[in-house]
Amino acid sequence: MSLTDTGAEALPVPVAPDGPDPRAGADPGASALLRDGEETLNLRLPAEFTTLRAELPGQVPPRETDLLDGVHTWGPTATPVGVFELVPVNIDRDLPLLQGWMNDPTVAAFWELAGPRDRTERHLRAQLDGDGRSVPCLGMLDGTALSYWEIYRADLDPLARVYQARPHDTGIHLLVGEAAHRGRGLGSALLAAVAGLIMERRSACTRVVAEPDMCNTPSVTAFLNAGFRCSAEVGLPGKRAALMIRDRVRRELS
Repeated sequence: MSLTDTGAEALPVPVAPDGPDPRAGADPGASALLRDGEETLNLRLPAEFTTLRAELPGQVPPRETDLLDGVHTWGPTATPVGVFELVPVNIDRDLPLLQGWMNDPTVAAFWELAGPRDRTERHLRAQLDGDGRSVPCLGMLDGTALSYWEIYRADLDPLARVYQARPHDTGIHLLVGEAAHRGRGLGSALLAAVAGLIMERRSACTRVVAEPDMCNTPSVTAFLNAGFRCSAEVGLPGKRAALMIRDRVRRELS
């Protein structure tokens, strides 16, 4: 996850008291479950996890529903920086743009998808041809593609193995594509807008989560500025991640 946009000075990362002590390291079983070099997107959850989760209240079989409540229907939303809309990726139309972004050195340092066209294409097709637990999108601001997003079901992702996931937890990956659009608060504004969209369009979702690299200070700061809190540090393939959580506010629950 790479987001280098923040208009604020880097802030220390607070850890909420409900998360595990970051000094204790990751879940001791996490290294066996998430081997270095594996993409969480491509891992399959064990059958026993799926079975147990299906027994939770309010769950429905994955193939009988849209796992993300129709991201393509969410529509535009007004933000302080313009009108924003998530548009699901079309590979034929969007691959050249996304490959260029993935080869930007700042993006490549965290997404690790730099290289030929087919590398980016494989990453996108893994989602588009999957079961719908992750939807890759362009972020359109006033009609111009400025960012790339992955909206995913964190409770169905291997991320759920290293934190206490709740049913319908929804995750975010984000990058701002062009260097000219970074460093002026755009990312924080868009993160707040997308978190709001998720809460509005996914009534069963009570939390939006993200796991930026702890080394990516601008990204962590942008999440903090967008109303997320750092709940814990978790170990994921190739990185120590800040588990960022934004809860549904009381007025949204009333």
